[in-house]
Amino acid sequence: MDQTILEMRGITKTFPGVKALQEVNLEVRAGEIHAIVGENGAGKSTLMKVLSGVYPFGAYSGNIRFMGEECRFHGIHDSERRGIVIIHQELALVPLLSIAENIFLGNEQARYGVIDWDAVRGKAAALLRKVGLREDPDTLITNIGVGKQQLVEIAKALSKEVKLLILDEPTASLSERDSDALLKLLIEFKDHGIASILISHKLNEVGKVADRITILRDGRTIETLDKTDIDEDRIITSMVGRPLEDRYPTRTPRIGETIFEVKNWVVHHPLHQERQIIKGVDISLRKGEVAGIAGLMGAGRTEFAMSLFGRSYGTKISGEVYLHGRKIDVSSVGRAVAQGIAYATEDRKTYGLNLIDHIKHNISIANLRGISDNGVIDDIKELNAANDYRRKTNIRSSSVYQITGNLSGGNQQKVVLSKWLFANPEVLILDEPTRGIDVGAKYEIYTIINRLAEEGKAILVISSEMPELLGICDRIYVMNEGRIVGEMAGSEASQEKIMRAIVRGEGRAAS
Repeated sequence: MDQTILEMRGITKTFPGVKALQEVNLEVRAGEIHAIVGENGAGKSTLMKVLSGVYPFGAYSGNIRFMGEECRFHGIHDSERRGIVIIHQELALVPLLSIAENIFLGNEQARYGVIDWDAVRGKAAALLRKVGLREDPDTLITNIGVGKQQLVEIAKALSKEVKLLILDEPTASLSERDSDALLKLLIEFKDHGIASILISHKLNEVGKVADRITILRDGRTIETLDKTDIDEDRIITSMVGRPLEDRYPTRTPRIGETIFEVKNWVVHHPLHQERQIIKGVDISLRKGEVAGIAGLMGAGRTEFAMSLFGRSYGTKISGEVYLHGRKIDVSSVGRAVAQGIAYATEDRKTYGLNLIDHIKHNISIANLRGISDNGVIDDIKELNAANDYRRKTNIRSSSVYQITGNLSGGNQQKVVLSKWLFANPEVLILDEPTRGIDVGAKYEIYTIINRLAEEGKAILVISSEMPELLGICDRIYVMNEGRIVGEMAGSEASQEKIMRAIVRGEGRAAS
């Protein structure tokens, strides 16, 4: 365990206008789980891309030694040949290929130039057993869930005789059960001598499995802690450069009259139209209120929000929506936005942003009228609006002309919020607003939510993190199997009460 297998010394990586890494040092021992934590933009993923050859030798300065030898990786295949395999946050699987085909893609099992399909299936089945997955190797990737896809990626890594496995936010999109299964698997790998580098924002998970933790801040190595020294408060202080006495900023609620109501909302599955997904949901939001929806994976929270926002999900949708007591039409996204409703999706990279465009265009896209004169976009107005919201939401970038896809997750989320704030909605639905971002960026998002509530907006937050809902919400709805099964004041709510409502389907305890 004490033998060092990886040394990275003085790693420096620069992008135009940004020094992403500055003299970073990292040391990993044989058979250990080594966590890397830090705020969004701290340089964690960049460091791992240097290690895995995504950024080739010559694109950075510094030295890498693996298994006692200096390494100069010119591409990802070079690092994989040495037994270093990276699994990115966005899984690199082909949906319409089978599990077996994905596992050996680029590493085909062939005899005399012809793929040996019996060998492919047999080896794939053996690898699936190693990661605890019982699926048929011929099953298409598109037909299995995200948790199982993550295990397929790990099986793919094992097929390359991995010695060092790098996992970048592996549990960000997983349920608690799938996350626990994945972490247990890393411990099993450790027992077989495979070292792992785990990048995660979930400090409770890191504390469970990590032997050591290296903390990065602003592209620099701050410190490395042994397991006995791991303390969540210390980690947070090192990550953000200051102590966070309270994870959730304080707010004195000034809640007014009910301004938004949804009555008897029913939604059917987009493909299996006989199947009801949302079953007669009633909710209301008040001026200046932060309300939340809690529930387990598959409860229907996102489906409800998307169907409400311009019928973006589902078929045979029925029910009524009222704003200030007046029935409104939300049958398209344009109509919903025109009525003053905004929806920040849980999947910011697919649905929330244009990642190949710059910040300025992403901020203005939902309110082009606000930057136009007689139907013609005024570039100066757009620039001023983008700079204004960049400042208000503290987007860390070189300018508003930085490509959005090059921002950290937390800063991308701030661009999503800026887009909808510029549209000036009365009702803001935030679906997993802090997913995949660090504690410091989370605090900034919560501060923005509080400020919007103080301005009189009605806000609905959907979150899988119960402590988050308990920390920021004035009132919490509980959803299970497409129904609202509980409602409670934030001051009276607890994780136990929420779980009891889910399990028992108890009636409401209205605030």
